[in-house]
Formats: sequence, structure tokens, C-alpha cells
Amino acid sequence: MKYMGSKNRIAKHILPIMLKDRKEGQYWVEPFVGGANMIDKVTGNRIGADFNQYIATMWKSLASGWAPPVITKEEYNNIKSKKESYPEDLVGWVGVACSYSGKWLGGFAGKVNTKQGTRDYQKEAFINLEKQRPDILGVEFKHASYDELEIPAKSIIYCDPPYEGTTGYKDKFNHAEFWQWCRDKSKEGHTVFISEYNAPDDFECIWQQEVKSSLSANGMSGGNKKSIEKLFTI
Repeated sequence: MKYMGSKNRIAKHILPIMLKDRKEGQYWVEPFVGGANMIDKVTGNRIGADFNQYIATMWKSLASGWAPPVITKEEYNNIKSKKESYPEDLVGWVGVACSYSGKWLGGFAGKVNTKQGTRDYQKEAFINLEKQRPDILGVEFKHASYDELEIPAKSIIYCDPPYEGTTGYKDKFNHAEFWQWCRDKSKEGHTVFISEYNAPDDFECIWQQEVKSSLSANGMSGGNKKSIEKLFTI
């Protein structure tokens, strides 16, 4: 699913690094599952959590076979302004799949005339969903903050948190507390990986590459901008 800051393009590079020492039955845990563009490429025991309850509920419904409706611009604006009046899974779908660049309720994405012709962004979202749906079956989707998520012992934890200094997500985020949580999880016996542009000095960068993304280190979203994506561990 298209999602602001998605790691879909780099998954083929970083997943082999993170999975090379995975043991049989070991859990793969994503506390920031977002568009599920990494967890859908992993097999076995998987937990995908998100603090945004609408996104978490959306994934639970999609994994159960729910088919989202086509949304008009008027419906989009109504749902955006009165989220509490609509089912959580629908709000989640509208907030991401029907929004520009996958940014949470960042503007209606419908049919647009481009230099290459007319693009129907919702149709593209439906097509991508049907490709992705088989690969999310079996994922335990949960609504939880990363620091309240129950994580099985000695899991592989992959974090794709809101990047520091970039455009805002749905909620405020304390980066210092997050990095300390990563340290604590590592001491508990988990293997922790983090995608970010930068990290504290005690974290090791084990992979980096320049990529084009709708989210960049200049604090802007939308379009294609170049940034240095990095993978850290501790």
C-alpha cells in the first residue's frame, strides 16, 4: 500500500540483512507497521502494530477479506472531519489509500490528469491491495504504541518510526524516548533494527543508500526527493 515514507523500494536490500540469522519460529515484530510494505515480504510468525487505531483496524479487516468502497471527494472530506462517525477500518482506508502520497488525510486522491494521461489513484490502490492481501494473511495486527506493545521473547524488531526533522505524521513523537526504548529492547535479548536518516552515536549504521522518496530529510512530503536511507542496529 502506498504510504508516506514507505520502505517498499528498499525492502529487497535490507530484509536479507535483518533476516539472515532468524531462527525457526522467531517472531518478526513491526511496532510501526504503517502501509505493511515490509511485513508483507516476511513469512512465519509476524506482529504488525500501529498507534493509529484506524490503520490497525483497517489491516485487521483487510486481512479478513474486507473490500473497501470507492470514495468520492465529498465523502472523503466528511470522513476527514467526522472520523468518529464512521467505521474505523473505513477511516483507515480513506486516511491512507485515498490520500495524496499516502500521507494521513493529506488530501483527496482521485482521478488526476498527468503528462502521461489520466491516473486513477483509488483504482491503483485497489489493484495494489489485491496484490498485497495474500501476503498479510496470518499477520497479528494490533493497535498499540510501540512502548506498550507486548513482544515475544527474543524477537526481531524492525522499527520504521516517524523520521526526526521530516513532515509530521498523525501524532507527535518523542525521538529521545524511542531511542532509549530500542536500547532497552536490545538489552532484553531482542534483535533491533531501525530505519532512519540519523541515529545516536551508540547505534551502528549497517546499510545505507540514496533513494527517491515521497518523504525526505528537508521536512517536505510529496513528489520524488533524494535522501540517504540508513538501517541501524544496536
